[in-house]
Amino acid sequence: MTTLATGPDTLTRDALAVLQPGFDGTTAPDWVRRRLGEGLASVALFGRNVVTEEQVTALTAALRAEREDLLVAIDEESGDVTRLEVRTGSSFPGSHALGAVDDPDLTRGVARELGRRLAACGVNFDWAPSADVNANPDNPVIGVRSFGAGPGLVARHTAAWVQGLQSTGVAACTKHFPGHGDTNVDSHHALPRIDVDADTLRARELAPFRAAIEAGTRAVMSAHILVPALDPDRPGTLSRRVLTDLLRGELGYRGLIVTDGMEMRAISGTYGLEHGVVLAIAAGADAICVGGGLCDEGTVLGLRDALVAAVRSGELPEERLHDAAARVRELARWTAGARSGADTAVPEPEIGLVAARRALAVTRAGAAGPVTQPVYVARFNPAPNIAVGAETPWGVAAELERLLPGSTAGTFCGDGAGPAALAAAEGRRIVAVVRDEHRHGWMGAALDALLAARPDTVVVEMGVPQAPPRGALHVATHGAARVCGVAAAEAVVAG
Repeated sequence: MTTLATGPDTLTRDALAVLQPGFDGTTAPDWVRRRLGEGLASVALFGRNVVTEEQVTALTAALRAEREDLLVAIDEESGDVTRLEVRTGSSFPGSHALGAVDDPDLTRGVARELGRRLAACGVNFDWAPSADVNANPDNPVIGVRSFGAGPGLVARHTAAWVQGLQSTGVAACTKHFPGHGDTNVDSHHALPRIDVDADTLRARELAPFRAAIEAGTRAVMSAHILVPALDPDRPGTLSRRVLTDLLRGELGYRGLIVTDGMEMRAISGTYGLEHGVVLAIAAGADAICVGGGLCDEGTVLGLRDALVAAVRSGELPEERLHDAAARVRELARWTAGARSGADTAVPEPEIGLVAARRALAVTRAGAAGPVTQPVYVARFNPAPNIAVGAETPWGVAAELERLLPGSTAGTFCGDGAGPAALAAAEGRRIVAVVRDEHRHGWMGAALDALLAARPDTVVVEMGVPQAPPRGALHVATHGAARVCGVAAAEAVVAG
């Protein structure tokens, strides 16, 4: 091991610098303020930290009073995965809707407007976009978070998203390397495995990451997935072959590498949280995302001490930790400089709704008349994945209640959902709202029951529209953002 001329305080500061922890509450906790003075260089915001944009602005200002060159990260993809608008739903459609439109200029504009809002709140690092190619339509965790199933499509929109966001001085973090799209397991729960050959991987999964690197993405997030063609033993986050040999060596990437959430079971359930963090830094990661679940001071101190102990024992080279910390600080310097040269074009606050309207795919069948009277909105609700969460509202009920006063709504799930919705409708025309019908047998059965009894039923698909369109009117939104619901309701009423 090469020994650096650093003292214990420098080692501890470097160990804190590579951590990107979350915390509880909507104001800056005292323990976070203290650790910022000791070397902590980043914090992460989640839905639990957000009430309003004004509150977030005050929170980030209080944090920067302790450390001016602070990275404030957030998991804001727009669309289904939103933190800034976690309680209302996003003002911007997600990646799948933008991919459906396939206008890179629109994607660039949406990301630019999102970046402006983040920057105004004091957020300068966004764990987005998803560059995953949704090659497996049964994927339980990516789906509408992906721009689509074609590597060329995903590549051009990933690049446009990165360019738009970073034009505002907010650093993009392209994820989940080397590609999470061809999985059927959620890495929040277990370790996914992708059994594709190296040629397929390079042509399909890696194409969007190459595009992101060429577009200048300031960060890349690793995936907790096992890809035997690259490394038969360790998942991407912990693999030197994936992070150092492939990403840095073959692809020539020089920016920050940050891990996906380390408390996810794919890592913590297999390697343990503290050991996993040491292995990730040793493999080539520069920053550790933690705090989606564990958000206390004890977790931060435990990870700090594990990294320090690993250096002292020789398990982790000190120069590797020092290099990682230096990359974190370099990104913070970039955001400070980028803010001064941020895009000053005229804001486009309505671009999200414009994009959502353009993303609609409307299919008409039969001779059912237009929707002009109050309806019953039956939402068929699958269990949400952890990335999306259960807190963010979705659907079309609120907007249809506004457009068609007297409309009512209910939520249904599981066997018997169709007959239950029919009974609740009490003879009114039904608007059935589904999400990834192709992935849920009970949901398909519910639609069968509705359409057999009421052929004039309108179907709104707010997930990946993989199942064939059906219903008197079928509206595919390619995502469940709030603006997608607004656009869908408008289409229902327009007929």
